[in-house]
Amino acid sequence: MKTIKFLLIISLLSFVSFGFAQNIIEGTVYEEVNGKKQPLPGANVYWKIANVGTVTDEHGHYSIEIHPTYKCLVFSFVGYVNDTVHHMAEPQHYDHVMSTPITLSEVEVAARQKAQYVNALDPMHVEHITGEALRRCACCSLAESFETNASVDVAYADAVTGAKQIELLGLSGLYTQMMTENMPNFRGLASAFGLGYVPGTWMHGISVSKGTSSVRNGYESISGQINVDFKEPQDDHAEKVFINGFVNSMAMTELNFNTRVNVGERDGLLLLGHVGHNFMKMDGNGDGFLDDPMTTQYSAFLRYNHPNTGHFGCKLGVKALKETRNSGQMDGDYGIGINTERYEAFAKTGFIFDRPETSLGIQQQLTYHKLDSYFGLKDYNATQLSYYVNVLFDSYIVNDHHKYSVGASYSYDRYDEDQNFLMTTQEAGPKRRVEQVPGAFAEYVFSDDHHWTVIGGFRADYNTYYERMFYTPRLHVRFRTHDELALRLSAGKGYRSPNVLAENSTMLASSRAIRFLEQPKMEEAWNYGVNISKHFDVGEKEIQLLLDAYRTDFVNQIILDRDADAHEIRIYNLNGKSYSNCAQIQLDYELFKNFDVSAAFRYTDVKMTINDSLREKPFVNRYKGLLTLSYAPGTWQFDLITQFNGDSRIPGMSGNATAVADGQNLERSPFYVIMNAQITKRLGKHWEVYAGGENLTNYKQQHPLVAASEPFGNDFDASMVWGPLSGIRGYVGFRFQIR
Repeated sequence: MKTIKFLLIISLLSFVSFGFAQNIIEGTVYEEVNGKKQPLPGANVYWKIANVGTVTDEHGHYSIEIHPTYKCLVFSFVGYVNDTVHHMAEPQHYDHVMSTPITLSEVEVAARQKAQYVNALDPMHVEHITGEALRRCACCSLAESFETNASVDVAYADAVTGAKQIELLGLSGLYTQMMTENMPNFRGLASAFGLGYVPGTWMHGISVSKGTSSVRNGYESISGQINVDFKEPQDDHAEKVFINGFVNSMAMTELNFNTRVNVGERDGLLLLGHVGHNFMKMDGNGDGFLDDPMTTQYSAFLRYNHPNTGHFGCKLGVKALKETRNSGQMDGDYGIGINTERYEAFAKTGFIFDRPETSLGIQQQLTYHKLDSYFGLKDYNATQLSYYVNVLFDSYIVNDHHKYSVGASYSYDRYDEDQNFLMTTQEAGPKRRVEQVPGAFAEYVFSDDHHWTVIGGFRADYNTYYERMFYTPRLHVRFRTHDELALRLSAGKGYRSPNVLAENSTMLASSRAIRFLEQPKMEEAWNYGVNISKHFDVGEKEIQLLLDAYRTDFVNQIILDRDADAHEIRIYNLNGKSYSNCAQIQLDYELFKNFDVSAAFRYTDVKMTINDSLREKPFVNRYKGLLTLSYAPGTWQFDLITQFNGDSRIPGMSGNATAVADGQNLERSPFYVIMNAQITKRLGKHWEVYAGGENLTNYKQQHPLVAASEPFGNDFDASMVWGPLSGIRGYVGFRFQIR
């Protein structure tokens, strides 16, 4: 019945139409690449006071209605400073080149690129983390890229492997759809360590969406979506030559390099490389175990771009990664070894039709992932072969106020697993799992170019492993007023197919027995959200205020129960309620010239039925505060990031005799503060040096390992991690670039 009502709403909206405005400014927005102008699709063009605007099409063309009270037309695009043109009061043709010297006196160039922002023109609430933010912290990988973001938390999954996991809306990163350039990635075997597979210097930017996303990208987004955009050959952010060197006080050393070349007049090649190695064994807390695993990683990414010329464009790329990760006792017999090989290839092709706003796109991705690992006496070896294809057709009905997308997708995942430990309802030894999911979707977008945007989507998919057809409805509504206030509402459903061992292999780094009480089923949940964003002009400064609240209700969820028995992890399907409530407020302001301040506070309430009792989810901070300060006078830049972390529930350990004897049977974690700082100095046109410190408060969890002296005993547990594992760390680095 809900689905029928949803479709009726979309059908009624499709009968509403608006004519084209006659008093308009129209033209093309360009960027200059290698001395040549190229159309810039996706650029924002809007009236500053009313925040009413549009987005350039695939040819860089725009048209926007004139209103007598609007005086300032703004052109903006990620990576460029905003350009403002005054007194455009008469219908005319106006072409604009982003961030180039101009002769018109009406144009004013704004200040440096923002580290993070929410575009008021986006119909969905999307937090954009730009390259500027990535340079404000050590940012060795994707895992370190969220230090300045209040919405995403990153924490260690255990106390020995070095694996990090994200958390969004109080839920595990498994419920956040991870994307690279709008294609699903880092699923299955890459879930545990995938955040470390993307070097920070490879990224152009990151987009964080809370709640449900578009059905165009699949059905997996439950708590949100994180999309990584890499540097591209024709992008000015992809330097002709780039070298980055980094070393920290733990002797973790990295070298990153990028180089791009032109192929013909328009095509381009970009090669990105990464080498990382840990040279020093450390045991700062004296528990006999390495604080950080001894890790060596090599990775490379080669991509080729053929931009849209006429009616066709394509992007091709291949990636390769090899990583060895060894941890365990400094001088004992207990060891952990994790060897990974990963290869990816993708192709994105687009066909542009003569009809405006009409195109056909095809996305394909092939991934092979091999994992050989041991955790003490437990062996876990697995391979994953995945293929994904998505076909999208975009066009409009009557005029560009009514756009639609239709398409089909297909995903294939094959897991071959081999383990030597016995699990209830599952046999030890080799096991193969093959999952195929064909699906189709449709999405309708209504926009009046002024106040309202409505996006309604619906998709249907069939999972061959579960032999189940499932349906995904989603709805997004945005209302924007003339005083730059935007209200967004979202609602929708999400699903995910669990691969418990592949996604939680780090739980093997304990002596807890793994017990499957029943066969896991597909996870599914509803998500509802409201977001308010408001921009205030105070003189020449701008204040951005963000308020949001989201609720997630699970229909089914896989429960990893650590409470029922201190020596087991019991795995079963949800039998009762499970929900997450999350509310956040954030304020961004340029206090004075080149001094940016961002402050945020978040409250989270997450409960699930564990062992037949509705309980607070463990290891989820009830509240978090974030304060970031950035000052950039001239060639210097100073950055300070402070995190305020509230308490969280810790699973009961009363059944673990060692934990009780050593005082590790805590009910809740304490409040703690983390501070990171960095100083950057630009030396001329090509060089940049930086130095910083992490965890300057030197706060760390004491004795994160239970029974560390007897790792082969029944009480050994590395999963009780609620805080930082190491104290102060310093680092230095340099960047060399030729654009």
